[in-house]
Amino acid sequence: MSSTASIRKFQFFPFVISLLITLSIGFVASLFTRPEIAGWYSTLKKPPFNPPAWLFAPVWTALYILIAIAAYLVWKHRSRKPVYKVTRAIYFIQLFLNFSWSIVFFGMHQVAGALVVIILLWISIGLSIMWFNKFNKTAGWLLVPYLLWVSFAGVLNASIYFLNN
Repeated sequence: MSSTASIRKFQFFPFVISLLITLSIGFVASLFTRPEIAGWYSTLKKPPFNPPAWLFAPVWTALYILIAIAAYLVWKHRSRKPVYKVTRAIYFIQLFLNFSWSIVFFGMHQVAGALVVIILLWISIGLSIMWFNKFNKTAGWLLVPYLLWVSFAGVLNASIYFLNN
């Protein structure tokens, strides 16, 4: 089978692994988030555009699925070439920052620290889009809703910081 044919063929187990990685990160991060929603987070002053708490879980679940699909589409092009290695590194940095934000904001109650993390996350998502596009344009576009949501989350994080300091 040619490499082009293998790129086009759907590969079930790698796809499931990609889903499990991203959804697991979201699930573990939620362990830091959920207990704080009714506690510490409820005591913070929030801007009028703060979404209802119930909205976050479905939005993040949908975004994690899009992230997983994008990663799978890039993974199908895996190689030992530097361009793939850089792309993979940026992707994993982005996942680490995504996971870290919940720990810093909800777990440590560090609103300013979380703002720094979300800015770095935003940059890493932009870089992921740019590098994913080198392998698969659809993969890059699948990350755009994630970038938009993190942009909104960054404004929300900054607003919470300024309202509470």
